[in-house]
Amino acid sequence: MTPALDHQLAPGGRTPLAELLRGHRLRAGLTQAELAQRAGIGVRTVRDLERGRSSRPQRTTVELLADALGLTDGPRVAFLTTARGRVTVPAVAADPGRAPGAGSAPREPDPSGTPIALPPPVELIGRERDLADLAALLTTDHWPPVVTLVGLAGVGKTALALAVAHEVVAAYPGGVAGVLVGEGSDAADVLAAMSAVLGAVRLPDLAVRLRNRPALLLVDAAERAPDPLAEALRQLTDAVPSLRVLVTGRHPVGVPGELVRPVAPLDVPPADVVDAADLARYPAAALFAARLARVRPEPPDPRELPALAALVRRLGGLPLAIELMAARGRILDLDELLDRYGDRVLDLASPDLGRRGWEAAEPAGSGRPRAAVAVTLREAVATSYRLLAASERAAVRRLSAFANRWSVELAEELLADEADRDGAVVVDPVPLLDRLVELGLVSVRGAGPFRFRLLDAVRDFAVERAAGLGELTAIRRRHAVVVARLVTRTAPDLVGAKLAAAVRQLDEATSDISAALAHAATDDPLTALRLAAALTRWWRLRGRDVSGRQWLRRLLADPRTADADPVLRAWALLGVARLAAEHGAGAQELPAARAALDVFAAHGEVTGELEARTVLCVLLVATGEHDEGREQAQAVLALATRHGRIRDMAVAQNNLTWHEIRLGDLTGARRRLAIVDRLAAQCDERRLRLLARANLADVARLQGRYAEAVEQGRRVAGALADLGDPGHRRRVLGTVGLALARDGRLDEAVDVLAELRAEARPVPLPGPAVPGPAVPVDGPLAAAAPSRRDVVPSGSALPDGVVAARSGPVSPGAVVSSPSGSGRPGWPVGQGRAGTAVANPQPEEGIVALIEGTVAQHRGDRELAAEWFGAAVEAGVDGQYRRDVVEALVGLAASTGDPTVLDRLDRACRESGIRLLPDEQDLLRGLRPVG
Repeated sequence: MTPALDHQLAPGGRTPLAELLRGHRLRAGLTQAELAQRAGIGVRTVRDLERGRSSRPQRTTVELLADALGLTDGPRVAFLTTARGRVTVPAVAADPGRAPGAGSAPREPDPSGTPIALPPPVELIGRERDLADLAALLTTDHWPPVVTLVGLAGVGKTALALAVAHEVVAAYPGGVAGVLVGEGSDAADVLAAMSAVLGAVRLPDLAVRLRNRPALLLVDAAERAPDPLAEALRQLTDAVPSLRVLVTGRHPVGVPGELVRPVAPLDVPPADVVDAADLARYPAAALFAARLARVRPEPPDPRELPALAALVRRLGGLPLAIELMAARGRILDLDELLDRYGDRVLDLASPDLGRRGWEAAEPAGSGRPRAAVAVTLREAVATSYRLLAASERAAVRRLSAFANRWSVELAEELLADEADRDGAVVVDPVPLLDRLVELGLVSVRGAGPFRFRLLDAVRDFAVERAAGLGELTAIRRRHAVVVARLVTRTAPDLVGAKLAAAVRQLDEATSDISAALAHAATDDPLTALRLAAALTRWWRLRGRDVSGRQWLRRLLADPRTADADPVLRAWALLGVARLAAEHGAGAQELPAARAALDVFAAHGEVTGELEARTVLCVLLVATGEHDEGREQAQAVLALATRHGRIRDMAVAQNNLTWHEIRLGDLTGARRRLAIVDRLAAQCDERRLRLLARANLADVARLQGRYAEAVEQGRRVAGALADLGDPGHRRRVLGTVGLALARDGRLDEAVDVLAELRAEARPVPLPGPAVPGPAVPVDGPLAAAAPSRRDVVPSGSALPDGVVAARSGPVSPGAVVSSPSGSGRPGWPVGQGRAGTAVANPQPEEGIVALIEGTVAQHRGDRELAAEWFGAAVEAGVDGQYRRDVVEALVGLAASTGDPTVLDRLDRACRESGIRLLPDEQDLLRGLRPVG
């Protein structure tokens, strides 16, 4: 429904007047010549009118024809109104007992007996819930007199309204009818058409005819004559209380008692959905596939499905845009469509924009093509945009900076006056958002704070307008500042009890984080540095350590940030070191961590000093500096105790536990883990408490208390599953499986192996990765990071500084998962021996091989045991957790008696500082030469 189109053509290309005239003439049994003679006009005039060649005859000509046809009352009013070209009335009878008053032969009434004067419903895809909700609303006892469906052109308002009207026919014995408003209609035109289509000559007659029976009137294209329509509806609803009106338009009518229902675009699939069955569950994709089937016989090739998903996302789920794009599939495949039109959505044009619902009333076939003016999606959006006040348009241009959904608070920050740095002037965005939702320019989805989103076509249009007005750079700069504030506020919650909610919030803002960082890195590097420094933990939790480290290095090397706050630069340096530890580059960033520690200490920044020392603990142990690493952990414990930082105390105690396990002091390790459990309970860190108990299960296994290890491990594994941490659940299962194998419970161990293998599935990251910068970095930070994909195994996100079973020291915010083959967390992901990069094998490979070797050893199959222990050694040789390697080498030596294996074991113990436990020494007794 666009303002440029009057909807004045009927079946076969004729106008509604032509259909009415021909129908009345045929029912009167007159030829064209006989009617012309009776009316006193030329036969050519009649012929031209019936052929649609003259759509706006003179008033006297129309009145002469009405007199000649003997039209009175309702039929005469409908004929004269249609001739004036103001309102279109469906060509159906208003009452089954009356002669047709508005066109061709009457349709049969509904089986319920209700007379219907509507086009037939059109096929709806993905509107089941909307249809059910509106049908329920229109059949309730206490209904509002006017319900208005608002939204952009092409969103499907008319199709939905027609479907709803047909759905509720049985509830309206007085009749269901519809009118289509034309440009320039006045209140008298609209009121006359409304009365006529419901079978009355004048408004007072309508109340008499209905006799308090409920009736439903559908009014389409309200924006064509908003003020006259509002006046007509006020009179109509006052005079006929039993009448209910369903309106469609770009904006509300504005009458008393009106209920406004925005019509949103169809749901689109997320980026990671490309399977045909999964795509079919999303209405936008289903509609595209259905319309594509009309223009080409073969369904989309599996290789085209990613393009299909990308197209409907790019089209924002707007039904008309989807249909226009699918129609081009007659010539182009989907990848070509995406390449050619993916960035030109606003240029999509249709000669039938918004007309589909009323066209459904027209029989297929014949007639010459109708003249129509192509209207682009850009022009359709512009019509709604022009309904806004100047200040509202400016706000929409600002809001277009958001790449995804946003909250009321973020909108408030973005719309605030930049000159008001103290926030003295509060800009309440709620009235604006209400207005934009009311006009269908903003969609609202979900119940969380991030539930508002500009429709994609509106966003694209607003970006164009902002660019044309020279505002775009300033808007994007403001957006980057707002996003940086959001991340800075959220970052502290990435540790502790609020971790899950904080990660979820940043996940929802992923697209905006990416956009803000990319723009600010060029336009405002100081804001970009502030943003990147606060993102370190989230990058780690989401496996984006390589790209995150690259961003930080680029921004630190930017000369425009050289004079930034030293503490800010220290946080960025610490982030570089923390992220480097994730992919085996920690040794390169030891100087960065030390420099950060110096700054924090000089400025009395306690939180920074605690984190810097914890990161140094990780890096030093990874480079073989075990004693200094332990000293750093002890310093963390002392500083945290002095300042009452309970969680940091727990993390330090947990890291010191690893050193006691390394030295074989298992009793001391149990004592420390008990302290960790108590401290974690004090600071409400349930997950840290669970992982400390997972460590306790592994200590019990090392002590030979296998039954305790199995019982404790299984409890923890179940709790981790409830918390949604499948990755660490699998790692605790590794402890359980190894304890079962050591205890000779081989069948149970084999069951655990099967479970580990079945669940060892990497999963894609939720949301797009934050891209790394393409610009190389020079200077002291120029060492290139190892190249690998930013991926993370399922469930690898952990609380800050937490370590799970079979662990070593970890830094604050570490993703404590081990791709080294240990199958249990220990060092940060990919941290290799002496800081070397590793190839990231599956996390479960090493522990599975260790369990398999132990099972084979218990069964007396030395050759098979040696094969599996060898595999475990190779899986963990460059990994973080050397105790797995030591255990595998002990098993390999015991199975083969090979002196070279013993030499390798001795070297591994010297490098890692690990001391063999008594039962391991017993296994090797007799293998070493005497003397």
